[in-house]
Amino acid sequence: MTNDTEEVTTTDDLSSAVLDELSSSANGESGLEAVEEGPPTSKQALEALREERDELAEQLLRRRAEFENFRRRVERDRHSAAQEALAAIFRELLGTVDNLERALSSAAGGEDELRTGVELTHRELVGLLESHDVVPVDPLGERFDPAVQQALLHEPVPGLEEGEVAEVFRKGYLFGDRLLRPALVKVAKGDDPEDGREGGGEDEGS
Repeated sequence: MTNDTEEVTTTDDLSSAVLDELSSSANGESGLEAVEEGPPTSKQALEALREERDELAEQLLRRRAEFENFRRRVERDRHSAAQEALAAIFRELLGTVDNLERALSSAAGGEDELRTGVELTHRELVGLLESHDVVPVDPLGERFDPAVQQALLHEPVPGLEEGEVAEVFRKGYLFGDRLLRPALVKVAKGDDPEDGREGGGEDEGS
């Protein structure tokens, strides 16, 4: 009887031990599952932070580029406005230079004192203009350039090829790469071929 009781007790102990082990295993598996669920969530959060960082960096670069373009545009507009103001002043001075040059051309040889004064004034004005990068356009004998010249006449001129500037009525002026005014010129053109044929016919008839 005692042996049967001890056997039953031993069996119960074993059953309890097995149940405890199974319970511990189950608890261990659930703990592992909880640990395994953590890393994917952390990885997603890290990826989201990286995407947000890249987007902010891209926005910063874009804003920096926009500001740099704005700064350059303002600087360019300011420089252009200053150049235009100077150009307006120089444009007004050109008429004075023209008058002085005409006076020098028409002054009589005996009026040396007047001529000397006009020459001095003219030299000072021209020097002032040149010091500010204002240079004359005097294309006599050059090929006609409509970008900086304005043709008032086209006439045949002996000794000149068609398209050459035969005479300059008024010099032009450049302010850097800006045209203050074009040169007024006469441009040589070729002989009319009809005239040549008519002349040849008259000679044959005579």
